[in-house]
Amino acid sequence: MFHRLSRPILAALTGAAVMAFGTAASAQSIMTDYDGSFEDATFGVENAIVDKGLVIDYVSHVGEMLNRTGADVGSDVVIFDNASIYLFCSAVVSRKVMEANPDNVAFCPYSVFVTDKGGKVEIGYQDYPDGPMDMVEELLQEIVDAAME
Repeated sequence: MFHRLSRPILAALTGAAVMAFGTAASAQSIMTDYDGSFEDATFGVENAIVDKGLVIDYVSHVGEMLNRTGADVGSDVVIFDNASIYLFCSAVVSRKVMEANPDNVAFCPYSVFVTDKGGKVEIGYQDYPDGPMDMVEELLQEIVDAAME
């Protein structure tokens, strides 16, 4: 039996699945070093998304979750000092990539993530298949570039 999930929970699960699939299947992310604090990077990403006229559907605080639950799952490994994933969509870009191939629905919502590992802060996004999804990567790179300013 299927249950309806709230939009934030569904967005978090979708984002986690996209992140897990992207990492497990291809291990391809586009990462950019950020010269500043994690807090400054997340502030920059939030502003860059909103400045594009987009709405942040959900922020997954995956770093906090991993740090909080490590002992519960029998691990003392610190993966990130902090990590957040920003989930959002673009009606214009989504329509274009899904008109080109409806299967591209699997990649929506899109995400930009910020990580802090031992003081090394990075901003990144998933590398998508070549073709229509290049439009999404262009949008994500524009967001990263704006966050870097």
